[in-house]
Amino acid sequence: MPIYRYERKKPAAGCPRCREGFEVTQSIKDAALATCPDCGGAVAKTPVVAAVGRSQANFDDRAKSAGFSKLKRLGKGEYEKQY
Repeated sequence: MPIYRYERKKPAAGCPRCREGFEVTQSIKDAALATCPDCGGAVAKTPVVAAVGRSQANFDDRAKSAGFSKLKRLGKGEYEKQY
């Protein structure tokens, strides 16, 4: 199920939970929350960006220690073995 983030529409008012924002796990079919579960203040759904990535640190070292070879393309059909 996706995680949705909600924040207070008027940040100056409300409880600490909705002023700072909170996350709720909901089905896509569920209606968006209109009020804070704690204080009943008006909240709005805010966009959440997923952090997806991969690590490049020490990639060559890890590949070499696992027995893989790295090839560099020199030309059409020509490759040079780096390690």
